[in-house]
Amino acid sequence: MSIVMTGGGTGGHLAIIKAVKEHLRDEELIYIGSTKGQDKQWFENDDDFSHQYFFETRGVVNQGGLGKVKSLFMMLKATLQAIKLLRKHQAKVVFSVGGFSSAATAFAAKVLRIPLVIHEQNAALGSLNNMLKPYAAEFISSYLEESPIKAYPIKEIFFENARIRHEVKTIIFLGGSQGAKAINTLALEMAAELQKKGIKIIHQAGEKNLDDIKAAYDDLGIKAEVFGFTTKLAAYMKEADIAIARAGASTLWELSATALPTLFIPYPYAASDHQYYNAQFLVEKDLAWLMREDEIDKEKVLALMDKKLDIKSQGLMDIVEKEGSEKIAILLKEL
Repeated sequence: MSIVMTGGGTGGHLAIIKAVKEHLRDEELIYIGSTKGQDKQWFENDDDFSHQYFFETRGVVNQGGLGKVKSLFMMLKATLQAIKLLRKHQAKVVFSVGGFSSAATAFAAKVLRIPLVIHEQNAALGSLNNMLKPYAAEFISSYLEESPIKAYPIKEIFFENARIRHEVKTIIFLGGSQGAKAINTLALEMAAELQKKGIKIIHQAGEKNLDDIKAAYDDLGIKAEVFGFTTKLAAYMKEADIAIARAGASTLWELSATALPTLFIPYPYAASDHQYYNAQFLVEKDLAWLMREDEIDKEKVLALMDKKLDIKSQGLMDIVEKEGSEKIAILLKEL
């Protein structure tokens, strides 16, 4: 008997599987993903899985007419493969994190009447997860009141680093390891004023933009800690008193677990505008700020540097639940 984990395509999906499987070391784990996206990069050589399979699949929604037909044919072929694998490994439950690479295995689970547990990372449901929600044994989302588990699966270090902020002494700009042009531009426009206020700048500019952004700070005569990819993100968040960031699910919940008040600038081209709705979940509770890229106002952002932060910081600490990964692992074992 095995637990089958499926889905991915992007790091946001795959990080959930990585977090949950840490609590399932005593189970036989199988991973089924796609040759497209980042699935192989994350799990092809991961010894926590007894077997890994990668199907030739791709997204359907973003294809044209003929492309959709080809994608659906690939999906049907992969679903038949998944049915054989679920039988072979005597799957007792399938855990899906969404993304196109989960579709074949999720469909196979329903054909074979194997319990399907879905984790949705975003406030705006992904198209596949939305379609499969009525058929899931359990549907997990940190944004839905009816969810059996509200805690988002993130590393314990972010909770350990939580502290109440009072005033801004350090700011962190987070554009992700790929960078975000709008956030980079805003950071440089604010840099002189931040320096006048004695505020330290930490800036994740993205690997591709790293040299240019470092040079821009040098030209301005401003000292800033600038990086692209880092393994020290939790420590940087701990140091900061306020953040300006995209609103991908993992980033949003890591910032929240650290009790770090944040101005979110959502990526405008995210599927179903999910970053906007992720941020809106906190804004409606008065625990964050939100600006669209085309609404960025430097003076309004600078005004945030003078605000007292303790109420938002404490509110974040109160709302974010711990042990999401462990709770999901227990649920999978029970099923």
